[in-house]
Amino acid sequence: MSDLQRCEIRPGRLVEWTLHPTAVGAARALPDDARPPAYVQESHIRTARSVREDGLFVPTWLGTAFDMPGRIELDVLQGALRSWMLRHETLRSGFRWAGDEMRRFTLDADAVALHREDVGEFADAVTLTRYLQDRFDVTADALTWPNFLFAAVVRDDGTSVYLAFDHSNVDAYSLHRIAGEVHELYEAGLAGKAVESAPVASYIDFCAGERTDADQIDDTHTVVSRWREFIARCDGKLPNFPVDLGLDPEGPLPTQKFLQEMLVDETDAAAFEAYCRPYGGSLVGILAAVALAAREISGLDVYRTVVPFHTRAKSRWADSVGWYVGGAPIEVPVQHATDFDHALRMVRATLRENRPLARMPIARVLRLLGADFRPTSPDLYSIVSYVDSRALPGSERWQELKAYGLIRVSYGDQVCAWVTRVHEGLQFACRIPDNVIADKNMRLCMELVRERLVEVARQASAVRL
Repeated sequence: MSDLQRCEIRPGRLVEWTLHPTAVGAARALPDDARPPAYVQESHIRTARSVREDGLFVPTWLGTAFDMPGRIELDVLQGALRSWMLRHETLRSGFRWAGDEMRRFTLDADAVALHREDVGEFADAVTLTRYLQDRFDVTADALTWPNFLFAAVVRDDGTSVYLAFDHSNVDAYSLHRIAGEVHELYEAGLAGKAVESAPVASYIDFCAGERTDADQIDDTHTVVSRWREFIARCDGKLPNFPVDLGLDPEGPLPTQKFLQEMLVDETDAAAFEAYCRPYGGSLVGILAAVALAAREISGLDVYRTVVPFHTRAKSRWADSVGWYVGGAPIEVPVQHATDFDHALRMVRATLRENRPLARMPIARVLRLLGADFRPTSPDLYSIVSYVDSRALPGSERWQELKAYGLIRVSYGDQVCAWVTRVHEGLQFACRIPDNVIADKNMRLCMELVRERLVEVARQASAVRL
């Protein structure tokens, strides 16, 4: 995971693709699609509107970047991008307002066409990076449609591709699959062949099914009661990261900065994973290490957070682009942790107990709680996310292809951290409030986590020997 400033952008000729004006016009005339938005989509878009009404434009797009070696055939690349789009129905679906109600519309696959524009040469990487970020901010905005932009920086020796989307259509797993799929489609296009693949299940269908299930519960449901109790123990709020972040409670929404480092290499990552496997794996280990680091920095008794889990519970959703994420509240009484193994056992216990809560959208739960959670920040709570990307198609070439998942860093008062298992080791990335206190404490937290991982990995290696 990276931001645009760290993904090795190089000068070249910029080409952009947007949805063709005829397709946009056709979408305006479409009747409503009866399939409703997912709760996470609705919450995201309503939050964006609420923050915008408060006078602040907060870009929240996600994206991906990757290289395509050799001289590019732009017509073939355009065909590959269109073919990839057609696999994933959510990318041609949007929302419009009817009063205060969000209603979906979905463009037919036959109506999808891309418009290509040659923007021109950029001789300076800094200027190109700034231009791309500004373009993505405007075109991949939650409150507009279409809300994506495809771009390519063309050079004689290769081309760098950048795709940005409003978050309502993608999650980390979606981003991680794109480079491999587009490469496959492009190479097939060069050879004049079609890619034989089974139809990909639609995220829009998932949204409809998930919402139907969520609407069947009421405020007496066990899931709602569990969240109510958790939020009460968090002083009536969803939790932020439990270290001093230098926030002014009465101040404006702060700007953010981005931190990104490799925590450990492949050898230590593999040894750490092996050590944690009896307790549930690397996710358990990462959360235990973060909880102990937070205790050391803040002296807290209980580490509380919301852990994101994917909701691709059935195999048919595995290849689908969408925002398949729910959250589970966990509480780790770190004051009682005598050592790392003890912390691992406590994390495993709370994850086993609470992971099923992630299947119920948090936005639905908050609505049933009846509390005033009018969002003033794009992030409702702090996260520490873990993704093992090694099994994804093409991931073994990510370093060679300079492939990244992109995060837009703008404003926010929460800490959002991503730990990604790649073939080279464990990568840590996070966006935090941009002030001296938050920077100091989060760098310290990152270093304490790294020390813990290395210590455990070396211990595991010694035991094996």
